[in-house]
Amino acid sequence: MIKTILIIILSVTFFGVLFFILVRNALKKKLEILVEEEKKRKSDNFD
Repeated sequence: MIKTILIIILSVTFFGVLFFILVRNALKKKLEILVEEEKKRKSDNFD
């Protein structure tokens, strides 16, 4: 019984961490794109 509970907890934890890493990387990539676009837009305004 305890073995089954531990397997469930570990698998949920593993997939939760994996999901968190994937979402964090996707958000970081999107943020970098937005920052680059903002820099480009500001430099265009100065010209």
